[in-house]
Amino acid sequence: MQSNCEGELVTAISHAGDLGFHGILLNAGAYTHTSIALYDAIRAGALPTVEVHISNPDAREPFRRRSRIAPACMARVAGFGPSSYVLGLLGLLGHLEKLRPDERG
Repeated sequence: MQSNCEGELVTAISHAGDLGFHGILLNAGAYTHTSIALYDAIRAGALPTVEVHISNPDAREPFRRRSRIAPACMARVAGFGPSSYVLGLLGLLGHLEKLRPDERG
């Protein structure tokens, strides 16, 4: 899903497991640097989550170098343009394949 509304993202993350999803790819945009609510939703949802960025936040302005959601995510892929989504998905799928079916959420 795509939304520019923080609350909609929180709701989607919170319900992802109930909807049958086993993991999340998340490009939180500017919310990456500000949202404790997204951090809380990722932690509460307990699904493996990969933080994805098209650009490399570490190569941008200093305020973009801190991710509020990173501690709740299992991994981060950044700086590969749109291919960051593909790389993040491949990593997430590899992680899920290693889990027993009852551990997949």
